[in-house]
Amino acid sequence: MRQRELNFFRRLLEDRRGEILEEAERALGTLNTKAQEACADPSDRASLESDRAFLLRMRDRERKLLSKIDEAFARIDGGIYGQCEECGGQIGIERLKARPVTTLCITCKSAQEARERQGSIR
Repeated sequence: MRQRELNFFRRLLEDRRGEILEEAERALGTLNTKAQEACADPSDRASLESDRAFLLRMRDRERKLLSKIDEAFARIDGGIYGQCEECGGQIGIERLKARPVTTLCITCKSAQEARERQGSIR
């Protein structure tokens, strides 16, 4: 992959990382505000708890994505970004644009998903 493309993906990953961190800051403020609210009505309390659980699940998914972004930075620095970890081939630029943290080319990812489907059928 050319340096210009690597720089593009580094910026893309940095931007996504910044968005996640900003959203986490906003969510923390929301959680703190909602934690102080007292709900006399059980329905309101259940709704508040449901919203809180959903928000925490989202933050956990974003935490995992931050880890994948850091791994992508390491692959860029190591000179292996855009290389499929299964077959060693190149991951297409369009696939990387859609999912810049991916480690598998579309062929290997499709095969992995087919194996997973086969495992869940049994």
